Amino acid sequence: MKKFSPFILLVSSWMIAPHIHAQAPELPLDQIKLPPGFSITVWAHVPDARAMALGDKGTVFVGTKSAGKVYAITEQAGKRQVHVIANKLKMPAGVAFHDGTLYVSSVNKILRFDDIENSLTQPVSPRVITTDFPKETYHGWRYIAFGPDNWLYVSVGSACNVCETSLDRFALIARIKPDGTNYEVFATGVRNAEGFDWHPQTKELWFTDISRNWLGDNLPPDELNYASQSGMNFGFPYCHGKATPDPKLGAKRDCSKFTLPATEFDPHVAPAGLQFYVGDMFPSEYRNNIFVAEHGSWNRSTKVGYQITRIQLNGNDVAQQKVFAEGWLQDNEAWGSPVDILIVPDGALLVSDDMAGVIYRISYDQ
Repeated sequence: MKKFSPFILLVSSWMIAPHIHAQAPELPLDQIKLPPGFSITVWAHVPDARAMALGDKGTVFVGTKSAGKVYAITEQAGKRQVHVIANKLKMPAGVAFHDGTLYVSSVNKILRFDDIENSLTQPVSPRVITTDFPKETYHGWRYIAFGPDNWLYVSVGSACNVCETSLDRFALIARIKPDGTNYEVFATGVRNAEGFDWHPQTKELWFTDISRNWLGDNLPPDELNYASQSGMNFGFPYCHGKATPDPKLGAKRDCSKFTLPATEFDPHVAPAGLQFYVGDMFPSEYRNNIFVAEHGSWNRSTKVGYQITRIQLNGNDVAQQKVFAEGWLQDNEAWGSPVDILIVPDGALLVSDDMAGVIYRISYDQ
């Protein structure tokens, strides 16, 4: 693929706002059901909050999908401030932090903000390190994260609901070096991965995948997958879940030739952010469990999702899948929609919610 030299993003395309104090709206948190000993609070007010990343100094960076902003949240003496560090970007949903630098996805571009934690009130101009990704905005909000190999992994969703268009460019997970070079495809057949993380012990990539729409309320299931190596194909657009050939395209491929998901979610729950729990706050049985934010259904007569699921593993097999937090959906109406999950140094979970425009903190008190 053609490579582009890094360059400075024009200042006119973004602007810095002074920091603001987070003011959370009143939300019915008493409706959220959690296991005994756990509690939930509103940690910060961040409109359109999507993916999150943690800086070396404890700064929480937050991307957005439609607001075009990137936020940084700092805390001193128990007081939090929300800084707008970039504005007027195109779908800057994905954020990742590595070696003092913040990386932000913006459809076809990946931007980097160097030394960002030392310049939150006057951020440096971001550099565009690559424009190698597709310009199409259908599934154009890209989740990004650094792997144990120090490569930046980038999700590239399909350019359609279901189609065979440019499968070497879409419906995949790619990776690049921190300077934007060495683009390579890591996994294919992935319709729309909005979250991934690496197993703390095996270092294998685990990721969510949101399946296609318009097959009715009960098909197809959404997926949780893992990739033990580069080059694996997970079936889209020909096969969905463990045993659902696509009604139009499934006859073109043998579904047994693709990698099956580790487990299925209910159809249309839209699994998004995913994190292995490696903190010390929760009881020991939560160690190395997976937490998944289910963003919730729009393509279903009776809504599902809008919750956080806990997945326990036995090796690479799913031993148990159960609801950890629910209550954002009441009487088929949702007042909140979890997007991403972040483990902070004290072991609590932060959960972004783009519908309510907040970030929650879920903690455990013995």
